[in-house]
Amino acid sequence: MAEFTTDEIATIFKNAGDSVTAINQAKDSYETDDEYKARVKRNVEHLETIKAYKKEDDTTSIWTSEDFTAINAAITSGKSKYE
Repeated sequence: MAEFTTDEIATIFKNAGDSVTAINQAKDSYETDDEYKARVKRNVEHLETIKAYKKEDDTTSIWTSEDFTAINAAITSGKSKYE
């Protein structure tokens, strides 16, 4: 796997906001409780996965100065919705 470019890292981080939004969004009227929990869980798992991204050396994080406050809060909040 090739190293992520700075632009790719910025895009990954920006797109993580979609998962934050999905976690923080209320249950839609057309969703069952199980569908809602599955949506939240899927997005929590996505955020946890991207937080763990490593460089090619498999030890160094790709992340540098990004602020994960909203992402960490969404993970915590999301887990409380399906656990």
